[in-house]
Parts: sequence; structure tokens; C-alpha cells
Amino acid sequence: QVQLVESGGGLVQAGGSLRLSCAASRTIFSIAVMGWYRQAPGKQRELVATSTIGGSTNYADSVKGRFTISRDGAKNTVYLQMNSLKPEDTAVYYCNARIGASGYWGQGTQVTVSS
Repeated sequence: QVQLVESGGGLVQAGGSLRLSCAASRTIFSIAVMGWYRQAPGKQRELVATSTIGGSTNYADSVKGRFTISRDGAKNTVYLQMNSLKPEDTAVYYCNARIGASGYWGQGTQVTVSS
């Protein structure tokens, strides 16, 4: 089991950058997959990026080349660096941890990109 707390969201102009943080309540060295998802108003939650324990990363096509996911094991934190933000990136961003067959979610952090 793990508790996740996101931070770093806010309002930014198009073209700007934000870095989201996801602090875990336990070591992330043993968490197989950690990721970021987002949900825009009226839309389903969608995958943004994932990071595996082996170091592999995966990104949605819409964010490739603009977003970077990373882990800091010493701080038990996962980051999402978001550059060249677009209005369509506006959503609530959620951190996710997959442990065995279970998935755990944070409470989300709002990202709003103005045009």
C-alpha cells in the first residue's frame, strides 16, 4: 500500500513550463510502475507517462518530446517535467503507483494552460 501526494500544478501561459511532483509514503525502489495520468473536463482519464522499476519510460503521443517523467528514489518522489505547454494540456493530473495487481492514486493537481 502507498499514499501519493501530488503538487506543482497551477496556471501557466501556453509555451510555458511546470514541474509536477508526486511524493510517495514509502520507498519507490520496489514499485514496479509509476505514472502520470490526466483527466480533462468531460473526458476520460488518459495515460500521460509511465516509468518502470527497470528504467523504461513510456509517453502518450500527444506529450512526446515535451514531457519527461523521472524518479528520485532518495526522495521517494516521481516528477513530471512539462515544457511547451498547450491549452489542450489543461486537466487534473494524477499520480499512479502499480503494486502487484493493485493501483493507487493521488488526489490530483490542476494544470491550466491559457492561450
